[in-house]
Amino acid sequence: MQVQAGRYRGRRIRNLPTLDIRPCSSRVKKSLFDTIGARIDFDGIEVLDLFAGFGNLGFEALSRGAHSACFVDQSRHAIEAMRGTAADLGVTAMTRFVSADVTAFLKRAEGPFDLVFCDPPYRWEDYESLIRSILDGGILADDGLLLVEHHGSHDFSSSSGYLFHKDYGKTRVSFFTSEPR
Repeated sequence: MQVQAGRYRGRRIRNLPTLDIRPCSSRVKKSLFDTIGARIDFDGIEVLDLFAGFGNLGFEALSRGAHSACFVDQSRHAIEAMRGTAADLGVTAMTRFVSADVTAFLKRAEGPFDLVFCDPPYRWEDYESLIRSILDGGILADDGLLLVEHHGSHDFSSSSGYLFHKDYGKTRVSFFTSEPR
């Protein structure tokens, strides 16, 4: 796993062998960042990476010009790996790491963030509530983007804030905004 573009292109993102964390594939990450880049300018944005795993998406955003990234994951080992990547890249001052349950974090989080990545486990039971807490909780900035990665069987096209989705095999990424449609 490595950074694909920007100032840290080709640099390694630390990870650990585990089945508990499902990193975004290189193909999906490239497509997502091409789509995001057509909609927002990365320079100076604030990023929130929920269920961050090893921080693959947040570090890519930092490489492309984001001002800061907050990584949230409940795995102590994942947080340690992300701290190591931040040190390797020299971005420790631009990062914040929160070892917490995402649902609990969102109840006390202070935003807004311009770009929010949300990649819960596929077995997550209440996507709608998770999405609502981000969109209605002051987490997402006006005109910000929320990306939710989930199994392709979920359809959020009738949800408030929904923009569109992209399918990658069994994986679907739905895009939302805080602005009404």
